[in-house]
Amino acid sequence: MTDASRLNAPRLDRQLCFAMYSASRAATAAYRPMLDELGLTYPQYLVMLVLWEEEPRSVRELGEELGLDSGTLSPLLKRLESLGLVERRRSAEDERRVEVFLTEAGTALSARTTGIPQRLADAAGLSPAELDQLRETLGRLTAALHGSR
Repeated sequence: MTDASRLNAPRLDRQLCFAMYSASRAATAAYRPMLDELGLTYPQYLVMLVLWEEEPRSVRELGEELGLDSGTLSPLLKRLESLGLVERRRSAEDERRVEVFLTEAGTALSARTTGIPQRLADAAGLSPAELDQLRETLGRLTAALHGSR
């Protein structure tokens, strides 16, 4: 490779994809000790967040909300069920629909998670306004990229 072509070659440190990948890995690593205290993995935590917002949710709704296919979501739900945090039941109205409910233990666990967002914000060293702006920008980026398919 010539010096001129090296100057024009894409650089890893200038790639948005690598910055997002690195930030995602770092955030997941920062969450790990907090979630270990709860006995949850990061994907399990995301499922629980959705259910704490509103339940029951169908397996399909959970998958759509989290962007997970059933091959990924089913083992997550099975593990959460074995931990006694959720229960899956067939819908009385539509036998094809499986709904996910929180158990008492699953509902109670939410109280132990209230400090997690602040702990992550503290670890990030960003102000609440900066975090809100980042979340908004990433949301717009995600929506735009989904729309470009």
